[in-house]
Amino acid sequence: MDKKTIRDVDVQGKRVLVRVDFNVPLKEGEVADDTRIRAALPTIQQLLDKGAAVILMSHLGRPKGKAVEELKMDPVGVRLSELLDRPVRKLNDCVGDGVEEAVDGMEAGEVVLLENTRFHAEEKANDADFAAQLASLADLYVNDAFGAAHRAHASTAGAAQAMRAKGGAAVAGLLVEKELEFLGKAVENPERPFIAILGGAKVSGKISVIQSLLERCDRILIGGGMANTFFKAMGFEMGESLVEDDALDTAKSLLKESHGKLVLPVDVVVADGFDNDAKSKVVAPNEVSPGWQVLDIGPKTVATFESALAGAKTVTWNGPLGVFEMPTFAAGTFDVARLLAEVDATTIVGGGESAAAVQQVGLAEQMDHVSTGGGASLQFLEGKTLPGVAALDDR
Repeated sequence: MDKKTIRDVDVQGKRVLVRVDFNVPLKEGEVADDTRIRAALPTIQQLLDKGAAVILMSHLGRPKGKAVEELKMDPVGVRLSELLDRPVRKLNDCVGDGVEEAVDGMEAGEVVLLENTRFHAEEKANDADFAAQLASLADLYVNDAFGAAHRAHASTAGAAQAMRAKGGAAVAGLLVEKELEFLGKAVENPERPFIAILGGAKVSGKISVIQSLLERCDRILIGGGMANTFFKAMGFEMGESLVEDDALDTAKSLLKESHGKLVLPVDVVVADGFDNDAKSKVVAPNEVSPGWQVLDIGPKTVATFESALAGAKTVTWNGPLGVFEMPTFAAGTFDVARLLAEVDATTIVGGGESAAAVQQVGLAEQMDHVSTGGGASLQFLEGKTLPGVAALDDR
């Protein structure tokens, strides 16, 4: 998708409404992880350097259309001010007379942070009037929230359309530009061999992704809980492992359609309970005893994946390969992260838990691209149009 970016517009002396992804974890009233805030800094800083007044908006958590004290944007404003080394004025709403008055008086170089957009039910409903109110605050619109670009919400799609309707530009920020560049190449013209690694708990949410990738990839390495469903489809007993029984027929079809492209674990780590301190051992996938459950891939699988990655030129990874939140069952996920850090290929890590895993093991900087959007990157790889991107101006 060839969309205009902030490089293509003049922002001098203008108020710019920027949709960012500041959906960050909070702990005891402070930002616990500022990764997403830092990811938006290049766009914010460039707009400020070019003489714009910047109005930022984001959702935070799931307040279900009502104001929730614990999900106010105040801690985000405090952390952003520290990172920018300049004042950030946080407002008490995102629309209304008070907000309009506050932004009307803004001057170049000033930064305002609107309150949580999801405090209004109209946000998720992509209400046209609400979107128009947001767009009325500024002269042009920027979407730099790739992590929310797959949502057709008022702040991600509606406001862009409303801005264009009133004659203003609607363009991508630098983060969205980078995401589209890396993911777009993987979708449209990957350097081969192109290998995908898919993990996570469920196969049902990734069926169409697997089908799409089977047409583009040379191999797909499967791990995580989703592998269990494939194993049961092959006739293996899986004990207490997470299995999606209603996806078994689909798993059988995918195995048949794959023509050997799907690479499943050859050994797994099982435990007698879902607990870090449970008894655990390594077994073959067809040796899971009653009462035991698969919680990680085994060392032979890591070696198998290493062989499959040999010579790869493009690798995309989405979804953990075990319950990596528990140290006992983190080895498979972390070992694969290390493999990706060493492979001589363009490495693209999907957002969400995969991104958290590579950051936790200290290898994020060794990946070519760590996406900020798990769901958005999956939909993009699937070939779907992202509403938040489609609403932006074409070049």
